[in-house]
Amino acid sequence: MSEPYNAPSSSPLRRLVGYARVSTEDQVNDAQVDELKAAGCRVVYEEHESGVARTRPVLAKLLRDIVAGDVFVVVRLDRLARSVSHLLEVIDQLEQRGAHFRSLRDPIDTSTSQGMFSLQVLGAVVQLERTLIAERTKAGMKAAKARGRLAGNPGLRERRPDAVRAVSAARQQAYLDDLIASAQTWLPTVRRLRPHHSWDDVVRILNRKGNDWTVERLRRAVHRLVRERLAEASLIKRSPKRPPEDRLMTLVAGIATADPDLTLLEIGQQLERMHERPPRGGRKWQASSVKALLDQARRLGLVTPR
Repeated sequence: MSEPYNAPSSSPLRRLVGYARVSTEDQVNDAQVDELKAAGCRVVYEEHESGVARTRPVLAKLLRDIVAGDVFVVVRLDRLARSVSHLLEVIDQLEQRGAHFRSLRDPIDTSTSQGMFSLQVLGAVVQLERTLIAERTKAGMKAAKARGRLAGNPGLRERRPDAVRAVSAARQQAYLDDLIASAQTWLPTVRRLRPHHSWDDVVRILNRKGNDWTVERLRRAVHRLVRERLAEASLIKRSPKRPPEDRLMTLVAGIATADPDLTLLEIGQQLERMHERPPRGGRKWQASSVKALLDQARRLGLVTPR
C-alpha cells in the first residue's frame, strides 16, 4: 500500500480509498496511482499479481479495512473485477459496510442516483446472461439425449486423470475465491478469538448472527487461508486449557467485540442461548456478572474501552 497522499478530498465527509491492480507481465501501475491520487485518494492500495493469479490479498485487505462513508475508487472497472458478477459481488460487500464505489472512467458511482441506475442495468444484464446460459445448457442436454449421447464431460465419464485433476483444481480455486470474498464477515471474529478460544466457541459466536458454520467447515476454511498466506498461522494453533472463568471472560470479550452495541443484559441473553452457565452457578445471567467478566477482559486488553 502506498503512503497516504495529501491531496484535497472532493468531500470532507468521505474518505476516497484507491485500488490499483497491475499484472507482473504488464507495465507498472504508476499511471493508475497518479490518476487515483489526482482524483483525491489519500490512500492507494496497490495489487501486483501474475497474469494467471486469481487471488487478491490486497483487495481482501482493503475490503476488511474500509469503513462506512468511505468511497472505493478504481481507474477502470477492469482493474478491479474479473467479470460483471465479480464486480457486483464486491460492490455488494461495500454496501454491507456502508461504503460506496466509484470508477473514474466508467459511469459507476454508487453514491449518485445515475451511478446506481447504471449498476442496476449491469445487474439485469448478469441475470439475463445466467438465464440464457441455463436455457442453452438445458436445450443442449435435451438435444444430446435425443441423439443418444450422454451429457457432461467425456473425460470425467471416462475417469481420465487429466480431466479429473482439472475439475478438482477448478473447484479448489472456486472455493478459495468464495473464502476470500466472504472473509471480511467472519475472519475478524476468528482473529479476535483464536487460538485463545476453542473452535466450538468461535462457531457459536459466528452462528448467533445467522451463519451456518460447523467446526469442521470453519477449521478447513482457516487452514486454507493460512496455506495461501492470507491468514496468520497462529490461528490454527491448539487452544490452551483454561479455567472455566477465564474461558467465560474470553467468550464475553468475543461477543462484545463482534457486536459493540449489545448491552450487558443482551450479552447475558446470548450466553443463555449458548447454554453457558454463570461463574457462580445457576442458569440466569445477571448484568453484574457480565460486567465483571467484561471489565476483566478490558484490563487484559481483550476489549477496547468505548
